Amino acid sequence: MTATDTIVATSAISAHGVARAFGSVQAVADATLEVRPGTVTALIGPNGCGKTTLMLMLAGLLRPDAGEIRVAGADPRHDSAAVRAAIGWMPDQLGSWDNLTCLQTLTLMGRGYRLHKHEARERGVGLLGMVHLSEFADRPTRVLSRGQKQRLSLARALMNDPQVLLLDEPANGLDPRSRIELRTLVRELAADGKAVLVSSHVLAELDEMVDDAIFMSKGRTLGDEAAAKVADAKRRYRVATLDDAALREVLAEGGVPFDDEPSGVVVRVGSEEEAFQALAWLMSRGVKVHRFGPAGSALEQTYMSMEEERR
Repeated sequence: MTATDTIVATSAISAHGVARAFGSVQAVADATLEVRPGTVTALIGPNGCGKTTLMLMLAGLLRPDAGEIRVAGADPRHDSAAVRAAIGWMPDQLGSWDNLTCLQTLTLMGRGYRLHKHEARERGVGLLGMVHLSEFADRPTRVLSRGQKQRLSLARALMNDPQVLLLDEPANGLDPRSRIELRTLVRELAADGKAVLVSSHVLAELDEMVDDAIFMSKGRTLGDEAAAKVADAKRRYRVATLDDAALREVLAEGGVPFDDEPSGVVVRVGSEEEAFQALAWLMSRGVKVHRFGPAGSALEQTYMSMEEERR
């Protein structure tokens, strides 16, 4: 067995050298990623970088021009039925039949997965409760707000109890409470062993949800370079004191390098243990620290540090 075969065998999603063009437009040029069962992975990049095209290929809805894809061990090009059975796909916008009720929509989806009518209906009732739409069970989908349609779309993606979840901008249109509930639910799904790949521009929220992140730019995944930047961003701690001049003096005397940013003084630590030691040292030197913690979203910092295009 080769190293690639080993990765595929232990991954819920794997893609290597995937490419896809639309005429003269190269939407995805070279994408490689891996998502393991029981984890949540973010797919991050600017508009037009190829994220949705890549997710459509992973879902078996587009054929790649080159490269290899495996989802739950199956190749979408040659065993699309196995892939569809294994995944739950939540697009960035829900396409629905306006005259069907929410429960009818989910029941119909369950029937598409060959569930018995009663089983599909029962599962639909449970999922509507999970996404807090029970009161809309017998109301047509056309009455739903943007955020409510997003929650229905998530319920629809879970109808077949999938091994793999592909979520494209799942938080679009959600109110703050629903966003928090979404984060909690995604983590619970991962704890149950599902592999989740989520694309989103709300990077601060992703920080609290994901185990790993894959960055894309101009149709390419950035790999080790981006991973190193994420790791460095996680080492950055902001120090807020009652006397920043005294803080700078103590750091300079101790030979501790720091960044003097508009938002405050930032130091680097290698681990949480080092963070504790650094705080204890500052306090022992009489520095009046009132806040000490990560300098912000590691994903946001990484994204902003990369000189990538806007589209």
